[in-house]
Amino acid sequence: KGFLRCGFMCMEPTTGAVKAYVGGLDYEHFSYDMAMMGKRQVGSTMKPYLFALAMENGWSPCDMVPNTRQTYVSGGEEWSPKGGGTGGMRSLRSALAFSNNAVSAYLMSRLNPHQLVDLLHTFGIRNKNIPPYLSLCLGPCDISVGKMVSGYTAFANHGVRSAPMFVTKIVDSHGNVVAHFRPQHNEVISSESAYKMITMMRAVVDEGTGRRVRAMGVTCDMGGKTGTTNSYSDAWFMGYTPQLVAGEWVGGDDRDIHFDSHYLGQGAHAALPIWALFMKKVLNDSRLPYSANATFDIPLGFDPCKKNNEDLDGMSIDDIFE
Repeated sequence: KGFLRCGFMCMEPTTGAVKAYVGGLDYEHFSYDMAMMGKRQVGSTMKPYLFALAMENGWSPCDMVPNTRQTYVSGGEEWSPKGGGTGGMRSLRSALAFSNNAVSAYLMSRLNPHQLVDLLHTFGIRNKNIPPYLSLCLGPCDISVGKMVSGYTAFANHGVRSAPMFVTKIVDSHGNVVAHFRPQHNEVISSESAYKMITMMRAVVDEGTGRRVRAMGVTCDMGGKTGTTNSYSDAWFMGYTPQLVAGEWVGGDDRDIHFDSHYLGQGAHAALPIWALFMKKVLNDSRLPYSANATFDIPLGFDPCKKNNEDLDGMSIDDIFE
């Protein structure tokens, strides 16, 4: 019980090819797969899905929203999120970069939790036990590392999600191809929304909760998101480059095994370094077809602050969605 468990997966966003898979520490003693079978609370790694829903509904990373702690009625009960709520206004870009719970709750209140659940399904997350409550925006639901990695491929792949592909073909002992498997894709969000998400998730690693990845020497163009759950029992880091998407979870065998402090238990401390060390090794290996110089294929002159509908210009968010 004293050993921390982990789950890790890395795949190509365009092909869906799984390139790295770690289900646990050692199969003899930890014979349970924490990459695809195990599911744990995802915490703030849920927020990019929420913000993607907002982008699909006409918002932009530059929209300013109130950074105030409010009490909402969810599931017939009052709910008030912890974190953020220091007053004033804050842009959605800044709110995601610093994982602001108050802004996320406000955003969810202006949208529809049922829409978020439906969107999660299109991202490949089809868990039946994801209730459409306002608190869903903070990631209280259980999702596997594999499902999260597959979902994040849409951000790096123009809004198109790739399903994990573990096997390309099966060949018999005589060299005959018995079966051949092709990548499976589905469009989740528009390419414009995906570009907006890249700009916001770049900010997470350049200036927000995931900036430690830069301090560890990962210099490539990338986006990411940290995640930490209640009592620091689950630590996450999800990150993607133009060529690879990878996710890491760290936690105890049981949910009641957890860190005692925010510093030790947060995703940026317990999970992010594993991701950073892996990606540095991959990008520094000249034998592999992945480059630290690759950049996201965003159209030249793309303005993330531009509204999808020109008629919305000059209106506030509350005007639009009142």
